[in-house]
Amino acid sequence: MKRVLLFVVTNLAVIVVLGVVANLLGVNRFLGANGLDMGLLLGFAAVMGFGGAIISLLMSKPIAKWTTGAHIINDSPDPTHRWLVATVGQFAQKAGIAMPEVAVYDGEPNAFATGAFKNSALVAISTGLLHSMNREEVEAVIGHEISHVANGDMVTMTLIQGVMNTFVVFLSRVIGWAVDRVVLRNDERNGPGIGYYVTTVVLDLVLGLLAAVIVAWFSRHREFRADAGSAALMGRPQPMINALARLGGLDPGELPKSVATMGISGRQTGLMALFSTHPPIEDRIRALQQVG
Repeated sequence: MKRVLLFVVTNLAVIVVLGVVANLLGVNRFLGANGLDMGLLLGFAAVMGFGGAIISLLMSKPIAKWTTGAHIINDSPDPTHRWLVATVGQFAQKAGIAMPEVAVYDGEPNAFATGAFKNSALVAISTGLLHSMNREEVEAVIGHEISHVANGDMVTMTLIQGVMNTFVVFLSRVIGWAVDRVVLRNDERNGPGIGYYVTTVVLDLVLGLLAAVIVAWFSRHREFRADAGSAALMGRPQPMINALARLGGLDPGELPKSVATMGISGRQTGLMALFSTHPPIEDRIRALQQVG
């Protein structure tokens, strides 16, 4: 319940902030009696598109800690925690990034990395993963997450999401205006008619789904890169192959939306596979076998 409430409150807060920013910049006045002001509309679309993505990125670490209940273990005296921290530190040094925060959270087998910047990241491992894998496999998973950080995947995903959001907002309003004025022949001087609003809402949904497919496709692509990065950090691909094979027989559980794309595993079948942020385990293993 806490996760759902946090998700709703966060999104409402982001909408309010973006609305205020758009108002201060004056880019929310793109609708007029004489038509659309394309410059202002593009500015409005960029604020709404990139603003939400960037705010989510900047808030990713505290949201991840809160929603998963992760607790930082960098200074923990527990032997297992010390091993995890030492492994993260070793891989971070090899990858050329600063030491991330390391956390453990209660949950099904999974792990994730998040954070707005390479040198202030968070790497979190679930208790389910620790209990279901041997140490070498856990190390391979950590290498995968460190590779995400070193590759700048959090920022790259934010930029791609921002571009997609901007196109969705821009195109839906341009098409909505055309439908209202050209198809429905609304010539009201006081602004757009109902055709504009209905078309805009529908296209926000339809184009938003298409944008989600594109973002998910890129997310699947960078999973292969992170797997290969783990193999490079480990010195050989077999530990990552073993970890993936182990994950293939486990339920990875569900991560909060804010960090789902940075998890080690996720499953979708059928049409929903288009929206999956992770490729099939079998494909990832085959790719690693070719590396070896």
